[in-house]
Amino acid sequence: MSIEPPAPDEPRRPHGPRDPGDAWVVAPTGERYWGLFGAAGLLAFDARRGVLLQHRVSWSHFGGTWGLPGGARHEGESAGDGALREAAEEAGVPAGAVRRRFTSILDLGYWSYTTLVGDVAEKFEPVIADPESVELSWVPVDAVESYPLHPGFADAWGHLRALLDVRPAIVVDVANVMGSVPDGWWKDRGGAAERLLQRLSTLAGDGVPAAALELAADRWFPVWVAVLEGQARVADAPEGGVRVVRASGSGDDAIVEQAADLVATGHAVTVVTSDRELVSRVTDAGTMARGTRWLLDLLG
Repeated sequence: MSIEPPAPDEPRRPHGPRDPGDAWVVAPTGERYWGLFGAAGLLAFDARRGVLLQHRVSWSHFGGTWGLPGGARHEGESAGDGALREAAEEAGVPAGAVRRRFTSILDLGYWSYTTLVGDVAEKFEPVIADPESVELSWVPVDAVESYPLHPGFADAWGHLRALLDVRPAIVVDVANVMGSVPDGWWKDRGGAAERLLQRLSTLAGDGVPAAALELAADRWFPVWVAVLEGQARVADAPEGGVRVVRASGSGDDAIVEQAADLVATGHAVTVVTSDRELVSRVTDAGTMARGTRWLLDLLG
């Protein structure tokens, strides 16, 4: 949601060979925006330290203001990957240190800026890695507005801040989802469960459209929990952001327990099941319930 306004001069990029994306986009009204394929930035959020901000060097456009590490996307690069790459180049953010939470996009039609908001999963100290930063600092959320902010980030901050407390989670009743698709699952429940888990893993990596979760922003990357029971148990869970819970007894009891635990830790939980009795139990526990068709549509 934050935006890199037009600048009179090309940013100084010391990172090696020029990428085709390092170019201006000219608006119909004459303004210029940096990033032929759009631009992206990272808002890294640490619950204890706040958000990571970059103090921009004086020679840059809006020099002296504070904003997010970010820049032009490369050709064929996703916005999320571009935001993380730029954060690594400009602030030394280590790979894997930030877990994606959601993306917010400012789309002008001819140019876009994507803000990736992520939670710090492994504590790190930022490092000034190029001449574009004077200072990098963790700023408490309540103190951000007291800084002289980059105008684009200032415009986006209110929207982004309101979403920092939103933490979606999805708990999947694997047996119920499998049973809703007549693909021969009854002949090989373990194999069917493995296939579903692989599809869930792909969806977890791609993110869920905000509209499907009835949330603002563009896409969300919820916490995923898949509950297996009985013959649907599998030997190995796929990598990719899905936590697999193997129910030792009742699968329904395990789903309710997982949902209640997530609610207790501040998550907005959606349970995927078409079992009416289970729907009643999980809604009593403070979650939203969605039928299996909702998930199958997301899986495509």
